[in-house]
Amino acid sequence: MAAVLLDTHALVWGQLGPHRLSLRAKNAIADADVVWVSAISFFEIAQKARLGKWPEVASVLDGLPALHETQGGRVAPLDAEICLSAGSLPWPHRDPFDRLIAATALRRQLTLVSADSVFDEVLKRVW
Repeated sequence: MAAVLLDTHALVWGQLGPHRLSLRAKNAIADADVVWVSAISFFEIAQKARLGKWPEVASVLDGLPALHETQGGRVAPLDAEICLSAGSLPWPHRDPFDRLIAATALRRQLTLVSADSVFDEVLKRVW
């Protein structure tokens, strides 16, 4: 597999609880030439940590982007095209984080590593 995009929970679970990743997800990550994470995932993680929905992330929050990059991962930036694609994607799913992640995967032609089957309507997913 040339490259994958991690859904937000796949990034966090990979760093803090790799046992929560499926074997297929672990293999997809290990076999990828590049492991991408959308920049929006860091916003989502910070927001959930701030709201107390992901307290275990609070202690590693500031170092998470650097940790991902030191492990060879890359951050996929948001740009106007991705934002427009996310907003106009013919998909009834309303979560803005998921829409931006899906648009990033589609625009970059990446397989998404995610436990969330809601993405199956619009893109290729591994779990």
